[in-house]
Amino acid sequence: CDFESDLCKALHELNLQHGWIRRNGQSGMGPPYSDHNGNDSAYFLSLSSEMQSFPATLRTNVFLPTDEEHLCQITFHYWVSQMSGTLMVGLQKHSEDTITNIWQDSGELQNQWRANTITINSTEKYKV
Repeated sequence: CDFESDLCKALHELNLQHGWIRRNGQSGMGPPYSDHNGNDSAYFLSLSSEMQSFPATLRTNVFLPTDEEHLCQITFHYWVSQMSGTLMVGLQKHSEDTITNIWQDSGELQNQWRANTITINSTEKYKV
C-alpha cells in the first residue's frame, strides 16, 4: 500500500477519521517533506496539526486467521515529529471488543522516517 491513488484495500475510507489526511511533501503542511524514499510527490497519511494532541485511529478491514502456512506480516514506515505522542499498533480479534497493544514507539528518534515489520498470529479473524 503506497496511498498514491487511494487508501488501499486494507483501510476503509470511513475509517480515515479524527484528523488523518492523505498528503505528500509538496502540500505545504510542514515535515515530512517527502516519503520514506525521499520522493516529495509521493503520498502518505498524516495527522493534521490541530489533531496531534488527540487520539487518532486507523483500522484495517478484517483479515483471515493465520496458521503455520499463512502468516501475516505488515511492514510500515512512519515519521515521528517533535509534537508526536505514542504510535501504537493493536490487534482486535473477531470475538473480542478489546484491542491488544502489540507494538508501540514513543518517538525517541525524532524527525526521521522509521520502518517496522509486525508478524501477526491469530486463530480467528482480526483487525489491526
